[in-house]
Amino acid sequence: MLSRRSVLAASAALLAGPAGATTERLRFGVIADPQYAEAPPNLTLNRYYANSLDKMRAAVAVLNAEDLRFVVTLGDIIDRDIASYDKILPIYRMLRHETRFLLGNHDFDVAPEFLGRTAGLLGMEAPSYDFAVGGIRFVVLDGNDVSLFAPPPDDPRRRLAAERLERAKAENRPNAKPWNGSLSDAQFAWLEQRLAAARAENQRVVVLNHYPVAPENPHNLWDANRLTALFANRPHVIAYFNGHNHAGNYAERDGIHYVNFRGMVDTPDSSAFAIVEIVGDRLEIQGFGREPSRSLNLKTA
Repeated sequence: MLSRRSVLAASAALLAGPAGATTERLRFGVIADPQYAEAPPNLTLNRYYANSLDKMRAAVAVLNAEDLRFVVTLGDIIDRDIASYDKILPIYRMLRHETRFLLGNHDFDVAPEFLGRTAGLLGMEAPSYDFAVGGIRFVVLDGNDVSLFAPPPDDPRRRLAAERLERAKAENRPNAKPWNGSLSDAQFAWLEQRLAAARAENQRVVVLNHYPVAPENPHNLWDANRLTALFANRPHVIAYFNGHNHAGNYAERDGIHYVNFRGMVDTPDSSAFAIVEIVGDRLEIQGFGREPSRSLNLKTA
C-alpha cells in the first residue's frame, strides 16, 4: 500500500521540471519582528511594541483573504516577558492558514526558568526543522543556538558564544554584537544533511532564519560567512529569508536571493509584512505597508 508520504513525493516529482523547477504556484505569507510587549515605545529606535497587536490583527485580515499554503513569522514574536505570548498568540490563531514560527533573540528575553519553554509555546517540535511544500523544501534554522541568551545559564554553548563574540571583536567584524548568535557544529551538520536530502529529492530550497547572513551588516550571524560559503556550493538553494535587521535589506550572491524583511514593530502606525509567490523561474514578493515589493529571477540548479 502506498503511504501518504510516497503519494506526496510522487506528486511533487510530476510537478517538477528540469533541475528542480516546479510549475506549481506556491504562495505563503511572511511576517518579521512583531516584537510585541505591553511597554512604552522606544522613541530612539522607533519601536512601538504595544501597537503590534493592532498591526497583527490587520495583517491577519489581509492574509486570511488570500489563498496561501502557510504563514511564517521570522522570529521576535515578542520583545520581552513570557506573558506577552498570551496576548499575541490568540491573534495568530485567527489565521485560517497553517502557521509556522522560528525563534529570534527577543523571544528569549524571558526569566531564566522559561528559556526552555519558548519553542513549545509556539508549537515547535524543535528550534530547527524543515518541511516541504510544492517542490520546495523550507529549512528553518535556529540562529540562537550558540548565543549569550538562549541556552541555559550553565550550558557550554554560552561559553562557546562568549569565545565566538570575542573572536569577532578581535577581527573588528561589524556583527560582533552580543544580541547576535550562531549555529552549533551539530546544527550546521544537520543543515548540510537536509540540503543533501533536498537535492536527492529534486527539491529547491528556501532557508529561513531570524538573522541575516548577507550583505555584511551589524545584525548578521557571527558565522554568516560559513553559511554563505555552504550555500554557494549548493545550486538548488534559491533564497534565504530573515528578519532581525528592522530596516530591511537585500543582496543577490551566487544566484541566491538574500531577503531581509522589515520589522512590523517599527513606527507607530505603519506595518510591514508580505506575500511571497514562487512559480517556475520567478520569485514575487508583494509587500504591504513599509515592506517593498520585489520581482526576482530564480536560478536553475
